[in-house]
Amino acid sequence: MEFRHLGRSGLMVSEISYGNWITHGSQVEEEAALSCVRAALDTGITTFDTADVYAGTRAEAVLGRALRGQRREGLEIFTKVFWPTGPGPNDRSLSRKHIMESINGSLRRLQTDYVDLYQAHRFDHSTPLEETMEAFADVVRSGKALYIGVSEWNAAQIRAGYELARELRIPLVSNQPQYSMLWRVIETEVVPTSEELGIGQIVWSPIAQGVLTGKYLPGQAPPAGSRATDEKSGAAFIKQFMTDEVLGAVQRLKPLADQAGVTMAQLAIAWVLQNPNVSSAIVGATRPEQVHDNVKASGVRLDEGLLKAIDEVLDPITERDAAQTVSPAHRP
Repeated sequence: MEFRHLGRSGLMVSEISYGNWITHGSQVEEEAALSCVRAALDTGITTFDTADVYAGTRAEAVLGRALRGQRREGLEIFTKVFWPTGPGPNDRSLSRKHIMESINGSLRRLQTDYVDLYQAHRFDHSTPLEETMEAFADVVRSGKALYIGVSEWNAAQIRAGYELARELRIPLVSNQPQYSMLWRVIETEVVPTSEELGIGQIVWSPIAQGVLTGKYLPGQAPPAGSRATDEKSGAAFIKQFMTDEVLGAVQRLKPLADQAGVTMAQLAIAWVLQNPNVSSAIVGATRPEQVHDNVKASGVRLDEGLLKAIDEVLDPITERDAAQTVSPAHRP
């Protein structure tokens, strides 16, 4: 496993981090989840990403149990706040009340005194940004979080948040966006702005929820038991890529993966890690062997000729429109 700085901060994170968006507490049984976390630790992953909303707060609790007994100083634990975690009107958003209550709940479920990174899971248009950032500042000063990040904020929102964080003297160091060979929206504005400000990307869905493994074939039904057949595990999210045009293009990547000596999944993860603004790529798993396979992408360097060949295959179907979004219900 190789490590990178999170943005321009001093915090080092594993190039590949382990996330439990739609697995822990919902898609897989707890023993399988624990096995996947053990596999992540065995392969050198030290960075673990979750959120209070995942599986209705159960994902944080599973991760907390899975990491119990590990040396806390050797881990980087990330979580997020924004989405509803209860029925009340204040059980959501980036208000001071919700942030202060949510960090306490997350720490209790994760069985830790602090998180390394506390992230705004979305931009909150209903709460003044000043209120949000002042609450984050108090979370940092109380020792409950070491760094602050955001997730799926656009370039203007990142800049505004960064300026307030700088005034408050707290470290806003990361953004967590969707990024893959098939979804390159951040390259237009978010990455240049982040590079200017010293903010690193912690990218989710580098394998496009399994589509870039090549297991889905054009003109054929998804394999039984795959994520595309399970409405609880992101099937609706995957549908945006489940066209014959996209799936056919993905199949044409197989010779390129063979040329590089990697699996299709490893190629996809290695591709996002070629972007110097990417600090870490989040992978999820339902089986330990998936973790072992994905981790082999760490340290892989793809040459310019191969990157150009990938673009030639995918350019006709790649999403780069910065105005394009995915339904919030289908995004981690």
